[in-house]
Amino acid sequence: MAERMNEIQKTEEILLNDIREIINSARRNAVRSVDFCRVQMYWHMGQRIFEEEQQGKDRADYGTYLIKNLAKQLEPEYGSGFSVRQLERCRQFYRLYPIASTLRTQLNWSQYKMLISIDDPDKRMYYELEAVNNGWTARETERQIHYVSPG
Repeated sequence: MAERMNEIQKTEEILLNDIREIINSARRNAVRSVDFCRVQMYWHMGQRIFEEEQQGKDRADYGTYLIKNLAKQLEPEYGSGFSVRQLERCRQFYRLYPIASTLRTQLNWSQYKMLISIDDPDKRMYYELEAVNNGWTARETERQIHYVSPG
């Protein structure tokens, strides 16, 4: 009888571990999905801002005016994630990644913000690929980008 109880406990433990992994996996996927939706949102915002700017006659002045006015309207309604600086990042993001299908689902907005701050396109591509291939978090990406080798 005790042996049968041990088998039942082992079976239940295996089942419990399997269920935990299903839950944890679903949670990770949900976070990734939300993160990528946010990336797409900022890309589309950047695209829309860029397209609108291109219609203005004096592009530099119009772009500054446009982004300031957007931020003035959006920030009170949606929060600090829609500040002038953030809207400028969206535009820059779109300009550096003009093809939506090339956006990497493995990267989140924090990682893309770090990548768009890198002026050298080759260096940016290197860190983008490394972040994807190594499954870096935003913190790991930042550490790698800002790491200075001892000299």
